[in-house]
Amino acid sequence: MDLTIQQLRVVLSVAREGSFTAAGEQMRLAQSSLSRTVAEVERRVGITLFERTTRRVLLTPAGREFADVAERVVAEFDRGINHFSGFLAGTRGLVRIATLPSLAATLLPTIVSRFRQDHPDVRIHIEDGLLGQVLDRVRTGQVDLAVTVLTGPPETLGFRQIAVDHFYCVFPQGHRFAKADDGQERGPIALEREPIAVEREPIAWAELADEAFIAFDQASSVRVFADRALREARVRLGPITEARNIAAVAGLAAAGLGVSAVPGLVLPLIEFARLDRRRLAHPALTRPIGVMFDPLRPQAPVVRHFMELLEAGPETRSPLPEGANWKTG
Repeated sequence: MDLTIQQLRVVLSVAREGSFTAAGEQMRLAQSSLSRTVAEVERRVGITLFERTTRRVLLTPAGREFADVAERVVAEFDRGINHFSGFLAGTRGLVRIATLPSLAATLLPTIVSRFRQDHPDVRIHIEDGLLGQVLDRVRTGQVDLAVTVLTGPPETLGFRQIAVDHFYCVFPQGHRFAKADDGQERGPIALEREPIAVEREPIAWAELADEAFIAFDQASSVRVFADRALREARVRLGPITEARNIAAVAGLAAAGLGVSAVPGLVLPLIEFARLDRRRLAHPALTRPIGVMFDPLRPQAPVVRHFMELLEAGPETRSPLPEGANWKTG
């Protein structure tokens, strides 16, 4: 049985109006055209759908059953077409994003919130993972894009920078790094019950020499940058303890097992440990943060809209945490 949506609409219109003439006016079709359509449907399904009288056209019992099925089919078709129209217009659909844990917690929320204002019916799916996992999800098409850092040439993937953050040395309160150039300790002070760190002069990576160090796992993007800076500064560290989780690194440092180097967008995630911090310099290391995507894979309109928002000017963005800045120009 092969019937079209238009044929089903004709049957439903005749059933609602109880008249071929009224149904023809409602659908803006000739009465003869509707009569032929109904007759063709009856031939294909092998039953009589309507009882014709001099006054009205009424559904037969079999016709009522058929009309119930036709109503569901047409309604589902219309819902699907409406959704597809929204998909084409960029107002409906799904945006799948892979990102690093620190970016999922600090950078993305403001962007997603802004996107929701204009696209309330779009679903957002965020998957966080380590750098290698994030890039693999883009390459294999498991996600539409990644918000991540660039550690080297992106090979076959495209990359558009949207922000940058700087590196900080974090250490427990009372550590020698807490002292300023005048030798006075400058630990966190209380202001309205909230501890804040007093800004001090940056410290050079070379000053980490012989310090016990809490390093991120080698699969972490943070480790890639930190190792690069330590090599450039020719620093030989003291005992090294490795951890993969951001919270674990902070906890180990807070326990006095070593200092660590973290980027600005990680700082909000380690506040629980009440670590002190100073910006690292010489080299003044920064992380380029941006959108990674496969330039050969077609993008849905809603994905393009999300990328446009990520790349938009500062007026569409909220301020970033300490040590991070949106890219301008």
